[in-house]
This record gives sequence, C-alpha cells and structure tokens, in this order.
Amino acid sequence: MKSITVFTSNQPRHLSLLIELSKVYEHVFAIIECNTVKPGEVKDFFDKSDIMKIYFSHVMKSEKKIFGEISFLPKNVSPLILKMGDLNKINIDTLKPSLDSETFIVFGSSYIKGELIDILIEKKCFNIHMGVSPFYRGSSCNFWALYNNDYQYVGATIHLLSKGLDSGDILFHCLPSFEPNPFNYTMKSVKSAHLGLIKKLKDKTIFQSNSLAQNKKLEISYTRNSDFNDEVTSNFMNTKIDLKIFENKVKNRKLSEFINPFLY
Repeated sequence: MKSITVFTSNQPRHLSLLIELSKVYEHVFAIIECNTVKPGEVKDFFDKSDIMKIYFSHVMKSEKKIFGEISFLPKNVSPLILKMGDLNKINIDTLKPSLDSETFIVFGSSYIKGELIDILIEKKCFNIHMGVSPFYRGSSCNFWALYNNDYQYVGATIHLLSKGLDSGDILFHCLPSFEPNPFNYTMKSVKSAHLGLIKKLKDKTIFQSNSLAQNKKLEISYTRNSDFNDEVTSNFMNTKIDLKIFENKVKNRKLSEFINPFLY
C-alpha cells in the first residue's frame, strides 16, 4: 500500500499508531498537533492542579505500559508539526503533498473545519473516536463512561469523518476485554482501535464496509472539555470501583448494541 495521511497528536498512543501504519504503507504523512506530554502538571488542553497531576500520572503509566514512551518516527514518516488548534489556520497549500494519499485517518487532532474538512469528507476519511458512539460523544468519553459506571461502553468508534463532532456514519466499534485497572482498561480501548483499524486496512475490508448512521436517540452523554474538572476528577479518584460489577458489565456486554464489534 502506497501512502496514508494521518491527522493526529503527539502522545505515545498517537505516535504508536504512526509507527504501526509505517509498517503497512510505503509512506505516511503525519500532521501532528502538539500538546504537553505532562498533562495535569503543565496547563494546556487540561488544567494544571494537584488532582489532575495525580489522575494523569495514572493515565501516563498505563499509556507507557501499552504504547511505550514518546519516540522518534521511522524514516518513511513525513511529519508536519503544529501547535494544537493551528491546523485550521494554515494555508491549505501547505498540506498539498499529503492530500493525494490513498487513505486518510483522523485520530486526536483538533476540530477540523473549512476547506480541509470538505476535502477529507470527499476522500472518505476515517475518524478514530475514543468513545462508543452514539452512546458517548464529545470529550474524554471513556472517562465519563467509567464515571457513570457504564463500563460496557468504554471503547472506540471507527466512523467516517463528518462536519459534526463524532457524528459520522459508523463502520465498527472496538472494545477492550476486562482489565481490573480502569486506566489500563481505557488505554486498552485505544489499542483495540489501532489493531482493529490496521487489520481492516491491511485486508482492505474497511473499503468495502457498509456504514450505519448514528441513532441520536441512544445518546447517554455529550461532554465538553470544560466538564472534565477538578471536582469530577476528585470524585472519580476517591470512589472505589466495585470490581464484580465492573467485570460483569464488561464480560456480559450485549454485542448486538455495537456495530461489527472488534474485540481485544
């Protein structure tokens, strides 16, 4: 397979996807929007506070366990480095070399608008949404699924990119197997998305797959970044999870609720 263009970010999980795709495609164009690699400790997309620092120390520990550290990229990856949020401000001609790829993926970029979103929709770009749509949409969806004890709805959605946030037609869901550590469990959902998407890219079944419109009546939660604050983070960290309920909900998911589920 020749070339792929990925709009993503700079955390280990994002770089890991680029590395894995570099093994499948001859060339990877990577438009990387950067945030701090020390969330909670440095104010950026998330606030800086003692509780955020504690929370994200667990997140980073799980991310390191599953995806390793930040690293240099392979030689067949061409990166364009931007600050998070700058993607919509640059001239579209800057991206021109990357817009002739066979395949396009969005994973963790800023909200794409303008001429670029029209181009990507036309090219049937795939979006990795870390959350199970249409049940959980918006920001930090898997955190909110855990917070609401909806452990069965922790996962990822692979859908066609659209102008609405996380609202494109769904191709399939990716679901992690039970893991008693909630941080490892949510990070496994990212790994499930990587594995599921790459498998379907390699065997090319994703290009023949039918997509299904999202049923908005099934929505449980739509959250914004501002909803994820010190108070809810503290509540989460101070609430002990009932592991029996956790395990039961995950192991007894109604797979009929999910679209072409990929299990990891």
